[in-house]
Amino acid sequence: MQKIVTIGGGTGHFQVLRGLKNYECLITAVVSVADDGAQGGTSSGRLRDEYGVLPPGDARQCLIALADEHEGKVLRELFKFRFNDDHNLGNLIITALTKIMGSDVQGLKEAAKLLKIAGNVIPVSTDNVLLCAETMEGQTIKTQWTVSYPGEGIHIKRIFFNQDAFLFKEAAEALNNADKIVICPGDLYGSILPNFLVKGIKEALQKSNAIKIYVCNLVTKQGNENFKASDFVREVESYSGIKLDKIILNTDKPSQAVLDKYFSEKSRIVEDDLSNDSRVVRGDFAAAYPSEPKTILRHVPEKIARAIISL
Repeated sequence: MQKIVTIGGGTGHFQVLRGLKNYECLITAVVSVADDGAQGGTSSGRLRDEYGVLPPGDARQCLIALADEHEGKVLRELFKFRFNDDHNLGNLIITALTKIMGSDVQGLKEAAKLLKIAGNVIPVSTDNVLLCAETMEGQTIKTQWTVSYPGEGIHIKRIFFNQDAFLFKEAAEALNNADKIVICPGDLYGSILPNFLVKGIKEALQKSNAIKIYVCNLVTKQGNENFKASDFVREVESYSGIKLDKIILNTDKPSQAVLDKYFSEKSRIVEDDLSNDSRVVRGDFAAAYPSEPKTILRHVPEKIARAIISL
């Protein structure tokens, strides 16, 4: 049975896990701890500040993704429930379990038991850190939200933590034993690359004999407005310290209405400029989801998981 470790944070990680759980494989989701919920004091950030816990939001998303979608339907909905745009119930449950069990990791493990998830969810580190960045324009910015949305025309030069964070032991073991390591799509500077700032992860990745796979982002956003596929690959390889073995790249183009929506937000579909790269696996991996609060382009769980499993 394949042992697959995913690295990420946010919705891209969620979509990959939703697909992988339907295959015969052992899944370990390694989750970013950079989320500080700085936008208006969101649930994850407030719980982090008030109770001294690791930000539960990204881990909660992974737990929900790996939970049974039929037998565990009610529990999944409970973990997704939000009170009047205030606290998320799943975040509150994880925080309560953390306090009851005495550690963030044990709290996550108890939440996983409740949801009967198909796999494991562990933090990349148990250290509490603040994400910062230096911009091309000479500014120093702080908080994950600001790094993710630095403002129009602002470009990220490098990201860093305010203090050292160290690789969690179970994450190191999972990477060492993996057959495949999947770097998920997501907010590049806010959710994905912060995982590689953790001390020890580069060495663990370099020592691992796993196939290293990167699922490239579908669209650009603030901080990487003009990025092409090669730019995303360059940054991932630079921060992770590894040479990727496979790069999964969507080639299907959405409708003009979806393109116009992203264009109005200064975002564009990521251009494929990797024509001479033999590592690239191309295909129709994305779809527009009109049922969301706003129509959004996302990787289709079943399609992206099938591509990962087949490599």
